[in-house]
Amino acid sequence: MNPLEAIGLLLALLAATTVLGLIWRARQGLVASGSGDVIMPADVASSIAFGPAATLVQFSTELCARCPGTRRLLIAVAEQRPGVVHVDVDLTHRADLANRYSVLQTPTTLILDGSGRVRARVGGAPNRADISATLDAIAQNTSRPLTTTPGS
Repeated sequence: MNPLEAIGLLLALLAATTVLGLIWRARQGLVASGSGDVIMPADVASSIAFGPAATLVQFSTELCARCPGTRRLLIAVAEQRPGVVHVDVDLTHRADLANRYSVLQTPTTLILDGSGRVRARVGGAPNRADISATLDAIAQNTSRPLTTTPGS
């Protein structure tokens, strides 16, 4: 391979990885419609109780850099809304939960309604406005599916 071909190949690889990185970054923190599955408190931990209005289930790990900030955000949102509870589930020693709920990155947040039904899912660090809008939709008891919205 001559030097010009090698430089061309290197530039093509650089362009491809840049595009893929931008796509991945744009998808971080998006609120997506939930699966509709029902999660019971005993499914994630034995000593927790879900909120009567909604529950913010955060999946994190010990080495997650964005998890502490996400935890603070979700706790603050839960404290401002009556009947909303934040539950932090550490997946470090619970790979079974990561597999069961298809957690591919941390933080991942599931937003459950009062009956434990998954109404929304956020991969990455969530946005306060999107979380609030999702909780508002749950509070209004809308039956329409939640749409994907930008997280920034």
